[in-house]
Amino acid sequence: MNIESRLIDKIGDAGAMLHTARSRNDQIALDMRLFTKEAINDTIAWLKALQKALLTLAEANVGVSIPGYTHLQRAQPVLLAHHLLAYFDMYQRDIERFQQCLERTDVMPLGSGALAGVPYPVDRNAVAKELGFSKVSANSMDAVSDRDFVIEYQAAASITMMHISRLAEEIVLWSTAEFSFIEIDDAFATGSSIMPQKKNADVAELARGKTGRIYGHLMAILTTMKGLPLSYNRDMQEDKEGLFDSVDTLLATLEVFAAMVKSLRVKGERTRHAAEENYTLATDITDYLVKKGIPFRQAHGLVGKLVRYAIENKKSLSELDIKEYKTFSPKFEQDVKSITVESSLASRDIPGGTAPEQVRMALAAARKTLNGS
Repeated sequence: MNIESRLIDKIGDAGAMLHTARSRNDQIALDMRLFTKEAINDTIAWLKALQKALLTLAEANVGVSIPGYTHLQRAQPVLLAHHLLAYFDMYQRDIERFQQCLERTDVMPLGSGALAGVPYPVDRNAVAKELGFSKVSANSMDAVSDRDFVIEYQAAASITMMHISRLAEEIVLWSTAEFSFIEIDDAFATGSSIMPQKKNADVAELARGKTGRIYGHLMAILTTMKGLPLSYNRDMQEDKEGLFDSVDTLLATLEVFAAMVKSLRVKGERTRHAAEENYTLATDITDYLVKKGIPFRQAHGLVGKLVRYAIENKKSLSELDIKEYKTFSPKFEQDVKSITVESSLASRDIPGGTAPEQVRMALAAARKTLNGS
């Protein structure tokens, strides 16, 4: 109505024709779809920027090894690039979700009127083409009361923020003195108000915190829509504030995250040392015995005892001599001493594994995906 009044002010009585064959209901539905289409395209663009930053960081540190974790306990060595590509794949799934959301958003509701259609010979397909929509809505009642595309955007945004929050948590952990795997650029960290030595990963923490904000908007719109009879109800004006804030929050987070990831400095010597600590090669030694003909469960038990012995004697596995190994199984030979972080990585030479050659191929595939070829 404001637009109609302003148009009359600018062009006179002709502006009063704006509302012919239109209702506020189908106009609002149209504008929400136009906004969401633009938001989706912007979101995908920033997701690709974050992917590019991750891929560049991975390529620059292609030979760097780190401990892989389960239960936040050191488990097995992996390449840092392999770890970073896991996030690349998460964000690729996010992109695909937004692309699918775009398909269902790209439907023109104009011509549905208030709920029953309009009594004018409107060429809806021609209008859809003019406005850049790929198709028109099939049912006028559904068209004015459908906010599934809003919910889908916020659901996809919530999953994306969950993925960002997971990476944020790792950046926070990796930047601590306890891990000391990375250093965050000063532009993305702050000091303490009283402790001059502190360098806090505030940007990562803020992104982690804003995840709950977007989750809240998703729950709000789901709750708003759950009990509405057809067709339009005034409750649906609550669709806007949460969507607008979700878009603003997600785009800002993606933008700053891409810049932060691009600036990260990896401490390769520290990560390599950590990849070897805490008996992370125990599984490789278990596999060594399996290849010698010992059933896996039995080999697992033997190596468990070997690790306990090493802990009690304050030795690493590499510091044990072959006589100590043979105490636990005669199957151990001198070649067990050749098990290293590098041999562990190389042995995982299957698609999806962390072997250097597999990771190089995965990096090339990711670059190809990013370039759209």
